[in-house]
Amino acid sequence: MSETATLVLGVVVVAAAIVLVARQYDVRLILVLAALALGGLAGDVTPIVRTFLQTLSNEQFVLPICTAMGFAQVLRHSGCDQHLIHLLVRPIRTVRPLLIPGAVVIGFVVNASVISQASTAVAVGTVLVPLLRSARLTATTIGAALLLGASLGGELVNPGAPELNTIARATHSDPTVVVPHVVPLLLVQLVVATAIFWLISARAERTASDEERIEETSHESEFRINPFKAAVPVVPLALLMIIGPPFELLTIPRRWLVVEGQGGAFGTRLIGASMLFGTALAALASPRKAPDSARVFFEGAGLALTRIVSVIVSAQCFGKGIEQLHLDDPIRDLILVRPDLVWALSAGVTLAFAALCGSGMAATQSLYGFYINSEMSLDLMLRVGAVTSIAAAAGRTMTPVAAVVLTSAELTDSKPLAIARRVVVPLLIATVVTVLVAWYRGG
Repeated sequence: MSETATLVLGVVVVAAAIVLVARQYDVRLILVLAALALGGLAGDVTPIVRTFLQTLSNEQFVLPICTAMGFAQVLRHSGCDQHLIHLLVRPIRTVRPLLIPGAVVIGFVVNASVISQASTAVAVGTVLVPLLRSARLTATTIGAALLLGASLGGELVNPGAPELNTIARATHSDPTVVVPHVVPLLLVQLVVATAIFWLISARAERTASDEERIEETSHESEFRINPFKAAVPVVPLALLMIIGPPFELLTIPRRWLVVEGQGGAFGTRLIGASMLFGTALAALASPRKAPDSARVFFEGAGLALTRIVSVIVSAQCFGKGIEQLHLDDPIRDLILVRPDLVWALSAGVTLAFAALCGSGMAATQSLYGFYINSEMSLDLMLRVGAVTSIAAAAGRTMTPVAAVVLTSAELTDSKPLAIARRVVVPLLIATVVTVLVAWYRGG
């Protein structure tokens, strides 16, 4: 088979994979099958098999992500997440104009501890949905606010987030080093998207009919907040910031976590240890539920392996298949010739792919490596990683096939397409602004 025919067939395989994923076939199955097909066209499927096995057993992915999800499940089991949510809700409860932006910010903050977007929507929705209904907001506005907060990118503050681990692995750095490069741009995304969403939703509420509003009484005042439980969800993040960037106030001996000569990344294990410490605190915060905490933690870790690590493994295989056929060469060559285009490409291509497949993780994992090269400084590669992960989150949030969209719609009795459409314009404008800021700061 000629090289041209092979490339054409490779493009057909990639296009078919995108179409099948967009039709809601299992993204993991499709990406692995497409990877094997691409490897077959290249004449060697063994790199795909090796990539699958290496990624599945890669400590840099498995350890921080599984411990972070285990911690999140114990937070839910102990009720600590609900105490944090109620604490965050109190300031906005009596100020009606702040309900919409406040709901978004609360979801964003909680998502920093609960790195799963769908789980964040469930945790936050139990408190926010009755509150927003009591304010007589429409189902579409409530669902869109819940969606935007849970999926805008709050998890990117957490070093355990899979996107950050992808960037860290590609740049041979630690997730704790990646976070300070992501946060400034993420805050731009949050502020711009929330402000525009607020304006659009306020206008929609003014023109909504009474039939579109579902009034419900909120019972938030009956909930007694335990300050200790409310603080537990943020303890691991606080520890990581105190030990590592940006504060670096404490030093942990490497020998505590890594035995010299036996391998293992100190930064990755530090994240895992911080999550374990937070898990212990969550168990202590609810003594009656403490006996089941270990079981719940490992169930959460297994959930991470099923829902998150599996997608990373599949996406990594897909990316390897694309590399084998050199289908990524046009993007790489264009960036080498016009380095300034890296910002538009890393944002635009990633956002579009995430919107099609409904997964920010798959988009970041599959595409980030195409945007960086040896000519770039580490700082530039990390900024490109920040743009890529933020754009991936935006693409995931604006598609009705994403799990978080379906969850938010179910919790609020709204339509997935309606709430996805409500957040499209805010996310597109915010992403453009974020890219411009990244280009100005790093171009």
